[in-house]
Amino acid sequence: MRESAVAIIPARYNSTRLPGKALASIGGRPMVCHVAERTRRARGLERVIVATDDMRIADAVRAAGGEVALTRSDHPSGTDRLAEVARELDAAIVVNVQGDLPLLDPAMVERLVACLRADPLLPMATLAAPLAEDAEWRSPHVVKVVFGGDGRALYFSRSPIPYDRDGSRAPGAPLGWRHIGMYAYRRDVLLRLAALPPSPLERRERLEQLRALEHGIGIGVVEWTAAEPLIEVDTADDLARARAAMDGRGAA
Repeated sequence: MRESAVAIIPARYNSTRLPGKALASIGGRPMVCHVAERTRRARGLERVIVATDDMRIADAVRAAGGEVALTRSDHPSGTDRLAEVARELDAAIVVNVQGDLPLLDPAMVERLVACLRADPLLPMATLAAPLAEDAEWRSPHVVKVVFGGDGRALYFSRSPIPYDRDGSRAPGAPLGWRHIGMYAYRRDVLLRLAALPPSPLERRERLEQLRALEHGIGIGVVEWTAAEPLIEVDTADDLARARAAMDGRGAA
């Protein structure tokens, strides 16, 4: 029997770099509503739930016909907010969809779920896209991932990895791989991760996924090579780019 899967979109109002971004208008609709709508288009999900502690976000999502789970306000991370909701669900697979991806391709969600369904021993999975621009590869705001021949993550970093000391990168190969902050977890793995304290590397890089690697939890990496650019809205400039892209293709 096929494993059941749900998607949860953690959303908070007080974003550090762009306060209120969940409700930022893109094409006349709040960003979080674009994310929820696109996630609902993914095949193979039983439910799509926006997890928030803010009634403004909850009201906007419900007005658009979405499902909301109200959570505590004291969560230190989106993973903890996700786990609070997942504890009340019986789904085998939980997908964490970031609320700052207004141009999300539903196929991204489908591929993450398919990755776990194809390998019963894989604890969790995430996405990565090839990096072609040197400025992005070197930027600490762009998280990079390196992974082995088995498709499992070796490390995530804000530093430019892998370092090419002797210029041995193969012609046409990407500079590196940009991590896309979406995950599919087995529910028990998610709850275990949320119960663990922040790890040393996690604190140093400020990357939650390193907690999994430091505790021996494998992460499968799904390569995402679609030509269409992915816009993660973290700054006002990102928001402007997302609005321009949405205007260029019509509302979602």
